[in-house]
Amino acid sequence: MKRIGFLSFGHYQDVPGSRVRTASDVLTQTIELAVAAEEIGIDNASVRVHHFARQLAAPFPLLAAMAARTSRIELGTGVIDMRYENPLYMAEEAATTDLISGGRLQLGVSRGSPETSLAGYESFGHTPGDAQTDADMAREHLSDFLEAIDGAGVAPANPAMTGSTGYLPILPQSPGLRDRIWWGSGTRATAEWAAAQGVNLQSSTLLTEDTGVPFDELQAEQIALYRTAWAAAGWQREPRVSVSRSIVPLIDDESRHYFGLRAQVDAQDQVGHLDATTLARFGRSYIGEPEDLVASLASDAAVAAADTVLVTVPNQLGVDFNARLLEAVRAIGIELGWGAEARALA
Repeated sequence: MKRIGFLSFGHYQDVPGSRVRTASDVLTQTIELAVAAEEIGIDNASVRVHHFARQLAAPFPLLAAMAARTSRIELGTGVIDMRYENPLYMAEEAATTDLISGGRLQLGVSRGSPETSLAGYESFGHTPGDAQTDADMAREHLSDFLEAIDGAGVAPANPAMTGSTGYLPILPQSPGLRDRIWWGSGTRATAEWAAAQGVNLQSSTLLTEDTGVPFDELQAEQIALYRTAWAAAGWQREPRVSVSRSIVPLIDDESRHYFGLRAQVDAQDQVGHLDATTLARFGRSYIGEPEDLVASLASDAAVAAADTVLVTVPNQLGVDFNARLLEAVRAIGIELGWGAEARALA
């Protein structure tokens, strides 16, 4: 079964045309969109996490609120920047949120991406050690986090309080959460590393490398290498893989007004620099009439290889617009044979 989800970057700004002008707007509207998406039959509601920016920042209160208003839809992140995280406090927050949701948390984490601040994680109290990069620190934080949600003892017990001289685990624990952690990977090498850690794979609309082949083919190669590395590591469960896509069916005057001209401009991959040193290949956007999108998405090699497609939504256009967009994407998915309903119709 291929699942369909949405991924919101959570932009908010008081500018003409925006229906999301404040932080309060984006938080309440993200909750409402999760509710609407569940009613439509969408499988996953995920949020992007950015610090020092007018976007969503603190995911766990938001995810818990989304969990309290829904009952079926998966709730996730794409991604939490582990450079900023206290792994043990994050383990408490993640387990608490997962328990509130009834085991629906799909937690995407990563090293992060170029950001508005210079080494902002240092302001959060996290500095790489000697001969350690910020990427090394993010991986170290992930390792500590995984140990904590696995129930490892992490703090010495006070014998006077516990009668024990052992080590205490983080509480609460949420059974099964370990299998629902994802690593956001921007290269083929980091996808193989994620497989060795036993975490699921998230791959977005860009890769921070370029070999000259189309984006979907490079991403499909990344997924294949991940699956090979997973099998070689000997993990007993089947991993999950998600890819993100910009998909905008042109279904009414409003969608054509905002995205009609972009249908041709964004129809090809782009290659450029994220910063002074990072070359990236950006995947094309899928904008057009629904019947045309069925044909073009059917030929996307990475979409075919993934079990989940996260649709990046233009959240500043509001809940109603994005609910209509997701309903149209779901109809396209049924045409492509995605999801349980498509199988039932077949």
